[in-house]
Formats: sequence, structure tokens, C-alpha cells
Amino acid sequence: MVNKTLNYWGPSFEEDVININVGGLRRRLSSSALSKFPDTRLGRLLACDSEESILQLCDDYDVSAREFYFDRNPGFFLYVLHFYQTGKLHVMEELCVFSFCQEIEYWGINEFFLDSCCSYRYHERKLESRHHNWDEESEVSSVDTSPDEISDINHDLLRYSTLRCGNLRKRLWLTMENPGYSIPSKLFSFVSISVVLVSIATMCIHSMPEYQEVDENGNVLDEPILHKLEYFCISWFTFEVSSRLLLSPNPRKFFKHPLNLIDIVSVLPFYFTLLVDVTMGSDSELGNLGKVVQVFRLMRIFRVLKLARHSTGLRSLGATLKHSYREVGILLLYLAVGVSVFSGVAYTAEKEEDVGFDTIPACWWWGTVSMTTVGYGDVVPVTVAGKLAASGCILGGILVVALPITIIFNKFSHFYRKQKALEAAVRNSGRKDPEQGQRDSEAPSESSLHGGSPERQGLSPGAQPSP
Repeated sequence: MVNKTLNYWGPSFEEDVININVGGLRRRLSSSALSKFPDTRLGRLLACDSEESILQLCDDYDVSAREFYFDRNPGFFLYVLHFYQTGKLHVMEELCVFSFCQEIEYWGINEFFLDSCCSYRYHERKLESRHHNWDEESEVSSVDTSPDEISDINHDLLRYSTLRCGNLRKRLWLTMENPGYSIPSKLFSFVSISVVLVSIATMCIHSMPEYQEVDENGNVLDEPILHKLEYFCISWFTFEVSSRLLLSPNPRKFFKHPLNLIDIVSVLPFYFTLLVDVTMGSDSELGNLGKVVQVFRLMRIFRVLKLARHSTGLRSLGATLKHSYREVGILLLYLAVGVSVFSGVAYTAEKEEDVGFDTIPACWWWGTVSMTTVGYGDVVPVTVAGKLAASGCILGGILVVALPITIIFNKFSHFYRKQKALEAAVRNSGRKDPEQGQRDSEAPSESSLHGGSPERQGLSPGAQPSP
């Protein structure tokens, strides 16, 4: 046994020699060479004074022989020896970049010690591997992250087996939820999209003066045909959302889904305004409440969001914005900083010219329009300093807007592939018996019960295992 307190290194420890055994490769190192790099694993051995501290750094050791054992790659240890002799580290070509990184991390050697001949190549390979892995993860996650959602859908489909007319309700629900499930589902999707477009067109036409009627009190009335179309669209939307609610296998999840909330919001303003008109009279008699009713009527524009139910691209866009809030926040932060800076410069240069740059808050509109490269031209600088500030604002806006776009686009591509894979999986899940799918997933395969395939067990394909 080794004592708890060990004194390997005396006052003249620079002359001591220790033996290092790495995977059977034995080498001798002087303590003076190790002391030059005290933060490395071997350098920290010089400060060890107990058995516990030694075993934290190596796998085993021999006190009498001063030999320390490490269960690591012996080929890489030659590069470690070269590092202690020269102070420079070189890349081992036989190892992949991440294995090399793990090895130098184990030995406590920083990437900073890489020699100039290998540093650029090492970091270039590391970046290439990261980009390659990111692409692979995007491709894989577009398919492999869907099984969790698919399993939830299959779990919901299993609920129909316990409900009355479960098979019929399941088919109707899949027909209404998945536009590509069958021909009836495509027809239903087409009708739903058409009604949404008719509703939006009706609202737009109603805002045109030539299609408005005015009563004797000066109140605007709905044109009769447009009024009937509005009632037809509301009836369809009400039928659609109520049918989905009645056919849904899980009512709790129904109210948590964003698309279902959009369906509910698209019909509630109509019934609210109808209730107010019936119980309390017209808008002119309601005062402030009438303005609230008008706001609710304008909320009909949100019906356009119902198209997201039938569009993979819109759903992918929503998922991208949801998961890109950091990038969008950075974009808004850049814009806010740029607008503030250039608005102040423009105010200083143009405040005496009476061209619209009277205050810094008044300059924010010009800065926002210029940073986003819209350029309405309603407020224009006239001095040389103001034009230079405007040029910097426009060029800065191009850079600021372009920087986060690549990240957002990559995420959109990822979620689009994921959504397409999920839709295909839902179509396949709906066409097969979910109970059979669950039995297949829960039942272990014959090869797993016997420890693998016949070939792995040493049997030929035609041979039978002995009982």
C-alpha cells in the first residue's frame, strides 16, 4: 500500500525521471520537462502528494518504479512527447478532428499550442466537420424528430377504438386535418381555401365606396349580396371548427393547437358583434363600445391565417419564426441601434434646414425607412453631411438585414423538410390500423429475442437454431 502522503519530488526534482506507460508504450520523461507545463495532466503529477490525487490523473501507478499507467492511444502519445520536448503540438492525421480534440483535452494541452503548420488545417477541418454535422443533423432531424409527433398522432388515433362510431370519426377527422390524406380531403381543403378567399374578397369589396349603401341617418349599410356571402362564410367557418372539435380525439389538445385557435378567433368577432347589435342597438348608439365592435369586425382579416392549415410553407414559416426569436431579436436590436445612431447624426446635420428633421424622434421614421432600404422619399436630407449620414444608414441597413437571414433561411429549410416528412407519415399512419402498428412496435423482433440475426449467431440463413 502507498502512504496517504507521498514525497516523490525532492528539492532537486528537476533531475528526477518518471516512467510513463500509455497503452504499453513506455517512455521516460524528466521532471524539468513536465514542470514547464504545470497545467497539463502530466505536469499536474508533480504536485500530487496523495494516492487519491494520483489516481485522479492516471489509471494506475507503481510507487517503487515511479511508473504511471494511462489507458489511452499510444500513437498519439508520441505527439504528446514531442510537445513536452519542443513546446509545439502537431496534428495527428490518423485521428479525426474530434478524436484529436478529445485527446489533447484529456492530456490538458490547449489548442493554442498547435504549431503554425497545423493550426490552420486543424481549425479548417473542425469547421468543415461542424458544418457537415449540422447538415446531417438537419436532414436526420427532419425525419427523426417526427416520430415523437407521429407516435402522439398514433396514440390519439387509438382513442377512436373506444369511441362510438370510432372508425368513421377517425376517417372524418383525418380528412379534415390532413389535406393530402385522400381525394375527399383534397376537395374539402379546396372548398375551405375558396371560402377563406371569398371572405377576404368580400371584406375588401365592402370597403370600396361604390359598394356601400347609406341609410337616412348616414350609417353605412352592408350591400345585400356581400352581406349574404359573409353569412355563408361564417356558417362554413362555424361548421368547420365545430366539426373539428366534435371529431377531435383529444379536446384538450384541440384548444392548445395554434391553427385551431385561429379558427376560433376567425368566427368569434362575428358572433360578438351580432350579439351586441341585437341586444344594444347599432354602433352609433353605443358610443365607445361601438368602436370596440368596429375593431372586432376588423379582426376578420385574421381569417387569412386559416390558409396555414392547408399550406406547408405557411406552417413552416410559423415554426421558423417561433424557433428563430433570438435571430429576429438580434435583427431588431441591430435596426434599433442603427436607427438611433443615424437619426441623431441626421438631426444634427439637418435641424436648421426645415426639411422634416425637427427632432430626433421625428428622424426615427426616416432612419427606419432608410435602414430597411424602403426609401419613401417623404423626408430627404439636403446638406452634404446629411447625405453622407443617409448613405451610411442605407449601407448599414443592407448589412444589418442580410446578416441573420442565412440562419433564418436554414431553419426554414429544416422545418419545411420536417413538416413534409410528418405529413407523409400521418398519411401512412391513417391508412393502417393503429392498433396493429402499436402491436408491431411493442412486440420485440425475433432477431432481438435471439440476440441478433442468424448470421451473427453463426448460423447460415437456411439453418435452424437448436432448441
